[in-house]
Amino acid sequence: MTALSLQETYAPHNGCFGCGPANPYGLRVRSFPEGEEVVCTWQPAPHHEAFPGVLNGGIIGAVLDCHCNWTAAWFLMKQSGADTPPCTVTAEYSVTLRRPTPSKDPIILRARVVESQDDRATVEGTLTAGGKICDTFRGLFVAVKPGHPAYHRW
Repeated sequence: MTALSLQETYAPHNGCFGCGPANPYGLRVRSFPEGEEVVCTWQPAPHHEAFPGVLNGGIIGAVLDCHCNWTAAWFLMKQSGADTPPCTVTAEYSVTLRRPTPSKDPIILRARVVESQDDRATVEGTLTAGGKICDTFRGLFVAVKPGHPAYHRW
């Protein structure tokens, strides 16, 4: 039996395009804690390409954003001692596209929290394809409070 990802464990009904298990048209990013990092292996499809053999930059941003958001939520849950992660949203992010990202083989996403406060975390991540880091990420994620539209999304 396959282990459940963070998304499948804590947000099985989430319809997010990038990471929602309940979105039949989404990317279905599946993130797994590994020590201080959170890791994902994801297989692009031809319809995710910018041009033959190269992953689209928007898709790169989406998979990194969702994966790193879950890294922040996981970290904040552990930091507070809670049983479930807070609903976190992206406050800002930047992606550096260092080289064309091949789309033929699986990509590996790795992320870790580099700064945090009680309700927010800054996450850095990488996207590796073909054995090379192709893209890097840095983002700020904030736990939302009641009244925010994302508050009950998982």
